[in-house]
Amino acid sequence: MDLKEKIRDLPSVPGVYLMKDSLGSIIYVGKSKNLKNRVGSYFQNIKSRTPKVEKLIKNLKDFDYIITDTEFEAFMLECTLIMELKPRYNRLMKNPLSYTYIKIDLGEKYPSIEISSTNNQNEHTLYFGPYTNKNAAEKAIQCIKDFYKINCNYNYKNGTSCLNYSLNLCIGMCLDIAATTKQYENITFKVIASLNDTDNTLLKEIEEKMLIASEKFDFETATKYRDYMASVTYLTNNRKTIKFAEENNNIVMIEALNEHLIKLFLIKKSNVLFSKTYNMKDINVKQLNEIIKINIIHYFKTITSDSIEINKDEIDKTQIIHSYLQSSKCNYITIPENLLNLECNSELDALITKLLII
Repeated sequence: MDLKEKIRDLPSVPGVYLMKDSLGSIIYVGKSKNLKNRVGSYFQNIKSRTPKVEKLIKNLKDFDYIITDTEFEAFMLECTLIMELKPRYNRLMKNPLSYTYIKIDLGEKYPSIEISSTNNQNEHTLYFGPYTNKNAAEKAIQCIKDFYKINCNYNYKNGTSCLNYSLNLCIGMCLDIAATTKQYENITFKVIASLNDTDNTLLKEIEEKMLIASEKFDFETATKYRDYMASVTYLTNNRKTIKFAEENNNIVMIEALNEHLIKLFLIKKSNVLFSKTYNMKDINVKQLNEIIKINIIHYFKTITSDSIEINKDEIDKTQIIHSYLQSSKCNYITIPENLLNLECNSELDALITKLLII
Protein backbone atom coordinates (compact mmCIF):
# COMPACT_ATOMS: atom_id res chain seq x y z
CA MET A 1 0.00 0.00 0.00
CA ASP A 2 1.48 3.38 -1.00
CA LEU A 3 1.42 6.39 1.32
CA LYS A 4 -1.45 8.24 -0.38
CA GLU A 5 -3.63 5.13 -0.28
CA LYS A 6 -2.73 4.64 3.39
CA ILE A 7 -3.69 8.25 4.11
CA ARG A 8 -7.08 7.76 2.44
CA ASP A 9 -7.76 4.94 4.88
CA LEU A 10 -6.90 7.01 7.95
CA PRO A 11 -9.79 7.65 10.38
CA SER A 12 -10.93 11.21 11.08
CA VAL A 13 -10.32 10.92 14.83
CA PRO A 14 -7.84 12.24 17.40
CA GLY A 15 -4.48 10.51 17.65
CA VAL A 16 -0.74 10.49 17.17
CA TYR A 17 1.16 9.69 13.96
CA LEU A 18 4.72 8.36 13.78
CA MET A 19 6.60 9.02 10.53
CA LYS A 20 9.32 6.56 9.50
CA ASP A 21 12.27 6.56 7.11
CA SER A 22 13.43 3.77 4.77
CA LEU A 23 15.07 1.94 7.70
CA GLY A 24 11.85 1.94 9.73
CA SER A 25 13.23 4.46 12.22
CA ILE A 26 10.75 6.98 13.66
CA ILE A 27 11.87 10.40 12.46
CA TYR A 28 8.89 12.53 13.50
CA VAL A 29 5.98 12.31 15.95
CA GLY A 30 2.91 14.52 15.59
CA LYS A 31 -0.62 14.75 16.96
CA SER A 32 -3.98 15.90 15.69
CA LYS A 33 -7.67 15.96 16.54
CA ASN A 34 -8.22 14.65 12.99
CA LEU A 35 -5.52 12.21 11.83
CA LYS A 36 -6.78 11.98 8.25
CA ASN A 37 -6.71 15.73 7.68
CA ARG A 38 -3.41 16.34 9.44
CA VAL A 39 -1.34 13.60 7.82
CA GLY A 40 -2.92 14.37 4.45
CA SER A 41 -1.93 18.03 4.77
CA TYR A 42 1.75 17.09 4.40
CA PHE A 43 1.05 16.14 0.78
CA GLN A 44 -1.04 19.22 -0.05
CA ASN A 45 -0.05 22.85 -0.68
CA ILE A 46 3.39 21.73 -1.86
CA LYS A 47 4.47 25.29 -2.74
CA SER A 48 3.88 26.53 0.82
CA ARG A 49 6.03 23.86 2.49
CA THR A 50 8.93 25.08 4.60
CA PRO A 51 12.40 23.67 3.82
CA LYS A 52 12.27 21.60 7.01
CA VAL A 53 8.93 20.02 6.08
CA GLU A 54 10.18 19.44 2.53
CA LYS A 55 13.18 17.56 3.89
CA LEU A 56 10.92 15.51 6.19
CA ILE A 57 8.66 14.49 3.29
CA LYS A 58 11.64 13.40 1.18
CA ASN A 59 12.75 11.04 3.96
CA LEU A 60 9.23 9.78 4.75
CA LYS A 61 8.67 6.18 3.58
CA ASP A 62 5.95 4.96 5.97
CA PHE A 63 3.96 5.92 9.04
CA ASP A 64 2.07 4.36 11.93
CA TYR A 65 -0.66 5.92 14.01
CA ILE A 66 -2.23 5.54 17.45
CA ILE A 67 -5.89 6.47 17.94
CA THR A 68 -6.92 8.28 21.14
CA ASP A 69 -10.38 9.06 22.49
CA THR A 70 -9.65 12.76 22.98
CA GLU A 71 -7.39 15.50 21.69
CA PHE A 72 -6.03 15.86 25.24
CA GLU A 73 -4.73 12.28 25.17
CA ALA A 74 -3.18 12.91 21.74
CA PHE A 75 -1.33 15.94 23.16
CA MET A 76 -0.06 13.98 26.16
CA LEU A 77 0.93 10.90 24.15
CA GLU A 78 2.80 12.99 21.59
CA CYS A 79 4.71 14.72 24.40
CA THR A 80 5.63 11.39 26.02
CA LEU A 81 6.74 9.78 22.75
CA ILE A 82 8.91 12.76 21.81
CA MET A 83 10.61 12.61 25.21
CA GLU A 84 11.17 8.86 24.89
CA LEU A 85 12.09 8.56 21.19
CA LYS A 86 13.69 11.98 20.56
CA PRO A 87 12.89 11.88 16.81
CA ARG A 88 15.33 13.77 14.62
CA TYR A 89 12.79 15.99 12.87
CA ASN A 90 10.97 16.95 16.07
CA ARG A 91 14.22 18.51 17.23
CA LEU A 92 14.62 20.29 13.89
CA MET A 93 11.01 21.49 13.79
CA LYS A 94 11.23 22.84 17.34
CA ASN A 95 14.29 24.95 16.55
CA PRO A 96 14.78 27.69 17.77
CA LEU A 97 12.73 26.55 20.75
CA SER A 98 14.83 25.72 23.79
CA TYR A 99 14.55 25.98 27.53
CA THR A 100 15.83 29.17 29.08
CA TYR A 101 15.59 31.31 32.21
CA ILE A 102 15.47 35.01 32.98
CA LYS A 103 18.17 36.07 35.43
CA ILE A 104 18.11 39.20 37.61
CA ASP A 105 21.32 39.84 39.54
CA LEU A 106 20.34 41.75 42.69
CA GLY A 107 23.99 41.89 43.74
CA GLU A 108 24.60 44.66 41.20
CA LYS A 109 23.87 48.33 41.84
CA TYR A 110 21.72 48.30 38.71
CA PRO A 111 20.46 44.68 38.63
CA SER A 112 20.91 43.25 35.15
CA ILE A 113 17.95 41.52 33.49
CA GLU A 114 19.15 38.91 31.02
CA ILE A 115 18.66 35.46 29.53
CA SER A 116 20.41 32.46 31.09
CA SER A 117 20.64 28.82 30.00
CA THR A 118 21.09 27.66 33.61
CA ASN A 119 19.37 28.17 36.95
CA ASN A 120 21.99 28.77 39.65
CA GLN A 121 19.71 30.31 42.26
CA ASN A 122 21.47 32.05 45.15
CA GLU A 123 20.79 34.80 47.69
CA HIS A 124 21.77 37.57 45.26
CA THR A 125 20.35 36.21 42.00
CA LEU A 126 16.75 35.51 40.95
CA TYR A 127 15.82 33.12 38.14
CA PHE A 128 12.44 32.89 36.44
CA GLY A 129 11.30 30.06 34.18
CA PRO A 130 12.00 27.75 32.58
CA TYR A 131 10.60 29.20 29.34
CA THR A 132 10.15 26.87 26.39
CA ASN A 133 10.67 29.55 23.75
CA LYS A 134 14.04 31.28 24.05
CA ASN A 135 13.29 33.77 21.29
CA ALA A 136 10.02 34.84 22.93
CA ALA A 137 11.74 35.31 26.30
CA GLU A 138 14.55 37.34 24.74
CA LYS A 139 12.07 39.49 22.85
CA ALA A 140 10.04 40.12 26.02
CA ILE A 141 13.13 41.23 27.96
CA GLN A 142 14.12 43.58 25.15
CA CYS A 143 10.57 45.01 25.09
CA ILE A 144 10.78 45.70 28.84
CA LYS A 145 14.16 47.40 28.41
CA ASP A 146 12.85 49.49 25.51
CA PHE A 147 9.68 50.46 27.38
CA TYR A 148 11.49 51.58 30.52
CA LYS A 149 14.48 52.95 28.57
CA ILE A 150 17.08 50.90 30.42
CA ASN A 151 19.31 50.15 27.42
CA CYS A 152 22.66 51.45 28.64
CA ASN A 153 25.77 51.16 26.45
CA TYR A 154 28.20 51.59 29.33
CA ASN A 155 26.92 48.94 31.76
CA TYR A 156 26.20 51.73 34.26
CA LYS A 157 29.84 52.28 35.30
CA ASN A 158 31.41 55.18 33.40
CA GLY A 159 29.81 58.20 35.04
CA THR A 160 29.38 59.80 31.60
CA SER A 161 26.36 59.56 29.35
CA CYS A 162 26.20 56.77 26.78
CA LEU A 163 25.00 57.05 23.18
CA ASN A 164 21.61 55.57 24.07
CA TYR A 165 21.12 58.32 26.66
CA SER A 166 21.45 60.95 23.93
CA LEU A 167 18.94 58.95 21.84
CA ASN A 168 16.45 58.84 24.75
CA LEU A 169 16.85 55.05 25.04
CA CYS A 170 18.57 55.13 28.45
CA ILE A 171 17.26 56.81 31.61
CA GLY A 172 20.85 57.62 32.65
CA MET A 173 22.20 54.68 34.64
CA CYS A 174 25.53 55.54 33.06
CA LEU A 175 25.48 58.90 34.90
CA ASP A 176 25.05 57.03 38.20
CA ILE A 177 23.05 59.68 40.07
CA ALA A 178 20.79 59.03 43.07
CA ALA A 179 17.52 59.81 41.27
CA THR A 180 18.30 57.35 38.50
CA THR A 181 19.33 54.66 40.98
CA LYS A 182 15.95 54.97 42.72
CA GLN A 183 14.08 54.97 39.40
CA TYR A 184 15.89 51.81 38.28
CA GLU A 185 15.14 50.17 41.64
CA ASN A 186 11.41 50.83 41.14
CA ILE A 187 11.57 49.42 37.61
CA THR A 188 13.30 46.28 38.90
CA PHE A 189 10.56 45.73 41.51
CA LYS A 190 7.87 46.04 38.83
CA VAL A 191 9.66 43.56 36.55
CA ILE A 192 10.14 41.03 39.36
CA ALA A 193 6.49 41.34 40.40
CA SER A 194 5.38 40.84 36.81
CA LEU A 195 7.61 37.77 36.34
CA ASN A 196 6.23 36.37 39.61
CA ASP A 197 2.68 37.13 38.40
CA THR A 198 1.97 38.95 41.67
CA ASP A 199 1.41 42.42 40.21
CA ASN A 200 0.36 43.62 36.76
CA THR A 201 1.59 47.23 37.01
CA LEU A 202 3.99 46.66 34.11
CA LEU A 203 1.22 45.54 31.77
CA LYS A 204 -1.07 48.34 32.94
CA GLU A 205 1.59 50.96 32.22
CA ILE A 206 2.19 49.58 28.73
CA GLU A 207 -1.56 49.46 28.05
CA GLU A 208 -1.95 53.06 29.21
CA LYS A 209 0.75 54.23 26.79
CA MET A 210 -0.89 52.22 24.01
CA LEU A 211 -4.30 53.84 24.62
CA ILE A 212 -2.78 57.34 24.70
CA ALA A 213 -1.03 56.68 21.39
CA SER A 214 -4.30 55.40 19.87
CA GLU A 215 -6.21 58.46 21.02
CA LYS A 216 -3.59 60.60 19.25
CA PHE A 217 -4.01 58.46 16.11
CA ASP A 218 -0.36 57.45 16.44
CA PHE A 219 -1.10 53.89 15.37
CA GLU A 220 2.52 52.95 14.73
CA THR A 221 3.40 53.66 18.36
CA ALA A 222 0.19 52.00 19.57
CA THR A 223 1.11 48.88 17.61
CA LYS A 224 4.56 48.88 19.19
CA TYR A 225 3.04 48.96 22.69
CA ARG A 226 0.54 46.25 21.73
CA ASP A 227 3.48 44.04 20.75
CA TYR A 228 5.17 44.85 24.07
CA MET A 229 2.05 43.67 25.88
CA ALA A 230 1.93 40.41 23.93
CA SER A 231 5.58 39.67 24.74
CA VAL A 232 5.24 40.40 28.46
CA THR A 233 2.01 38.38 28.60
CA TYR A 234 3.98 35.36 27.36
CA LEU A 235 6.17 35.63 30.46
CA THR A 236 3.25 36.02 32.89
CA ASN A 237 1.31 33.14 31.32
CA ASN A 238 4.37 30.93 31.67
CA ARG A 239 4.51 31.79 35.38
CA LYS A 240 0.83 30.83 35.75
CA THR A 241 1.68 27.41 34.32
CA ILE A 242 4.60 26.93 36.71
CA LYS A 243 2.50 27.99 39.71
CA PHE A 244 -0.23 25.61 38.61
CA ALA A 245 2.23 22.71 38.59
CA GLU A 246 3.80 23.66 41.91
CA GLU A 247 0.41 23.69 43.65
CA ASN A 248 0.26 19.89 43.45
CA ASN A 249 -3.46 19.92 42.61
CA ASN A 250 -5.73 16.86 42.60
CA ILE A 251 -7.60 17.40 39.33
CA VAL A 252 -10.69 15.55 38.15
CA MET A 253 -11.52 16.19 34.50
CA ILE A 254 -14.42 14.97 32.37
CA GLU A 255 -14.74 15.29 28.62
CA ALA A 256 -17.84 14.39 26.61
CA LEU A 257 -16.96 12.11 23.67
CA ASN A 258 -20.48 12.09 22.20
CA GLU A 259 -24.11 12.22 23.34
CA HIS A 260 -23.73 9.22 25.65
CA LEU A 261 -20.01 8.64 26.26
CA ILE A 262 -17.83 10.58 28.69
CA LYS A 263 -14.21 10.09 29.71
CA LEU A 264 -12.93 10.60 33.24
CA PHE A 265 -9.35 11.65 34.03
CA LEU A 266 -7.63 11.93 37.40
CA ILE A 267 -4.52 14.13 37.17
CA LYS A 268 -1.83 15.11 39.65
CA LYS A 269 0.91 17.53 38.58
CA SER A 270 1.86 16.38 35.06
CA ASN A 271 0.68 12.78 35.55
CA VAL A 272 -2.59 11.21 34.44
CA LEU A 273 -3.17 8.69 37.25
CA PHE A 274 -6.40 7.21 35.90
CA SER A 275 -8.65 7.43 32.84
CA LYS A 276 -11.76 5.53 31.83
CA THR A 277 -14.72 5.89 29.48
CA TYR A 278 -18.29 5.56 30.77
CA ASN A 279 -21.54 5.09 28.84
CA MET A 280 -24.32 7.13 30.40
CA LYS A 281 -26.88 4.70 28.94
CA ASP A 282 -25.52 2.05 31.31
CA ILE A 283 -25.28 4.10 34.52
CA ASN A 284 -27.10 7.05 36.03
CA VAL A 285 -25.59 10.22 37.46
CA LYS A 286 -25.81 8.99 41.05
CA GLN A 287 -23.89 5.81 40.19
CA LEU A 288 -21.29 7.80 38.28
CA ASN A 289 -20.90 10.14 41.24
CA GLU A 290 -20.11 7.19 43.47
CA ILE A 291 -17.65 5.70 40.95
CA ILE A 292 -15.79 9.01 40.68
CA LYS A 293 -15.70 9.42 44.47
CA ILE A 294 -14.22 5.92 44.98
CA ASN A 295 -11.52 6.59 42.38
CA ILE A 296 -10.72 10.03 43.83
CA ILE A 297 -10.15 8.61 47.29
CA HIS A 298 -8.16 5.64 45.99
CA TYR A 299 -5.82 7.48 43.61
CA PHE A 300 -5.37 10.85 45.30
CA LYS A 301 -5.11 9.44 48.81
CA THR A 302 -2.77 6.53 48.05
CA ILE A 303 -0.56 8.15 45.41
CA THR A 304 1.45 11.11 46.67
CA SER A 305 3.49 13.55 44.65
CA ASP A 306 6.17 15.56 46.40
CA SER A 307 6.58 19.23 45.57
CA ILE A 308 9.42 19.51 43.09
CA GLU A 309 10.84 22.24 40.92
CA ILE A 310 9.41 22.04 37.42
CA ASN A 311 12.18 20.85 35.14
CA LYS A 312 12.64 20.65 31.39
CA ASP A 313 11.01 17.21 31.12
CA GLU A 314 7.83 18.23 32.97
CA ILE A 315 6.99 21.70 31.73
CA ASP A 316 5.61 20.59 28.33
CA LYS A 317 3.10 18.21 29.93
CA THR A 318 2.19 20.80 32.55
CA GLN A 319 1.49 23.38 29.84
CA ILE A 320 -0.70 20.90 27.94
CA ILE A 321 -2.77 20.13 31.05
CA HIS A 322 -3.06 23.77 32.13
CA SER A 323 -4.08 24.98 28.66
CA TYR A 324 -6.59 22.17 28.14
CA LEU A 325 -8.28 22.85 31.47
CA GLN A 326 -8.71 26.50 30.45
CA SER A 327 -10.37 25.48 27.17
CA SER A 328 -14.06 24.82 26.64
CA LYS A 329 -13.43 21.18 25.76
CA CYS A 330 -13.77 19.78 29.26
CA ASN A 331 -15.13 20.22 32.78
CA TYR A 332 -12.86 19.93 35.79
CA ILE A 333 -12.69 20.36 39.55
CA THR A 334 -9.81 20.50 42.01
CA ILE A 335 -10.03 18.31 45.11
CA PRO A 336 -8.48 19.78 48.29
CA GLU A 337 -6.43 17.33 50.34
CA ASN A 338 -8.72 17.78 53.36
CA LEU A 339 -11.67 16.28 51.44
CA LEU A 340 -9.92 12.96 50.91
CA ASN A 341 -11.44 11.31 53.97
CA LEU A 342 -14.75 9.68 54.84
CA GLU A 343 -15.89 12.56 57.06
CA CYS A 344 -16.07 14.91 54.06
CA ASN A 345 -18.39 12.80 51.89
CA SER A 346 -21.08 15.46 51.52
CA GLU A 347 -18.60 18.14 50.45
CA LEU A 348 -16.98 15.77 47.99
CA ASP A 349 -20.39 14.80 46.61
CA ALA A 350 -21.19 18.48 46.06
CA LEU A 351 -17.96 19.02 44.10
CA ILE A 352 -18.56 15.96 41.93
CA THR A 353 -22.15 17.06 41.23
CA LYS A 354 -20.74 20.38 40.00
CA LEU A 355 -18.37 18.47 37.73
CA LEU A 356 -21.14 16.38 36.19
CA ILE A 357 -23.08 19.38 34.92
CA ILE A 358 -21.78 19.01 31.34
